[in-house]
Amino acid sequence: MEGDLMDVSNHNQSVHVEVHVKSHSTAKRSDVRTHTLALLSRHCTVFGNHKWTDFDEEFLKKHVTSVAIVDVEDLPVDLKSSTLLLHIFTLNDDGPSTLNLEEDEELSAANHWLLPAGPPGTGKTSLCKALAQKLSIRLSNRYSYGQFVEINSHSLFSKWFSESGKLVTKMFQKIQQLIDDKDALVFVLIDEVESLTAARNASQAGTEPSDAIRVVNAVLTQLDQIKRHPNVVILTTSNVTEKIDLAFVDRADIKQYIGPPSEKGIYNIYLSCLEELMRCQIIYPRLQLFNMFELETMGFAESEVSENSLILRNIAKKSKGLSGRTLRKLPFLAHALFVKTPTVTLEGFLEAMDQAIAKQKVDKENLANSV
Repeated sequence: MEGDLMDVSNHNQSVHVEVHVKSHSTAKRSDVRTHTLALLSRHCTVFGNHKWTDFDEEFLKKHVTSVAIVDVEDLPVDLKSSTLLLHIFTLNDDGPSTLNLEEDEELSAANHWLLPAGPPGTGKTSLCKALAQKLSIRLSNRYSYGQFVEINSHSLFSKWFSESGKLVTKMFQKIQQLIDDKDALVFVLIDEVESLTAARNASQAGTEPSDAIRVVNAVLTQLDQIKRHPNVVILTTSNVTEKIDLAFVDRADIKQYIGPPSEKGIYNIYLSCLEELMRCQIIYPRLQLFNMFELETMGFAESEVSENSLILRNIAKKSKGLSGRTLRKLPFLAHALFVKTPTVTLEGFLEAMDQAIAKQKVDKENLANSV
């Protein structure tokens, strides 16, 4: 990921504008900035988090994927009286790199170590990836591009004695090569870090080979080596906080619990799914669904136009406590189990979703009782 920061000063609040330039574009950043400012100058007021993806101007059509107002409330934003901070960036087509696991040494209190923890399926890994992308954009004035390395902790341990340590060493040598480029901001993600802790505890208890504890200590040591570089951010996730070794917890700079989505979050997840199904004409005809901000503005008043949105809100209320992963699957389950036709009306699909949620809760109870 590559990017530039450009400050267009006015008077009042600061408004961040992210300009996503197409990967094949050869346009100068100064030209992108000029045309983006021309686009923004034609809009005195916009709602927060607004995004332009369709452009009238030929230059923007050719070189820009989107222009987005970000990190503000869903309220009107006066662009004329705001300080516009333009973040111009390009996403690499090859995406993040995924490596297998770690190396040899000892860890100290990391200055850039984040530990999101919480139940499975709540979006911890996605949050880390989104944070990496956001920081790469925001720090584009200091780092030309971002690199994302995901370490698969389950593949760390080899069946051959002493082979695991060699794998760790080799992997961190590759990571060090990325870090040596001071123009790169490098993110290292260790997903489900509790598996490392479990291996170390099992080794200490005598149920695993002593090679396991040496490998985990090697990981800590190598992380300690790389974290001293200013262009490294270490990200770790955990499903079960109690099982994490204090060696990991104490070293994390920010520890954040990530729970199931709120009612508003659930509504937004369902809304995005339904909008996509209407776009593909699986749900037909297309009807308007309000976002949560619009419903709040209307005071959740019942009317013919808001009826379906309020039904969806009630479905979101019934879904509280479900993980984000489960919520994403519910529209699919509703269609697979309760919709018997190629296309369905919005009312019919909402009814199917209600049935799918009821079935999901029954299945969850039955599974819990059978354990």
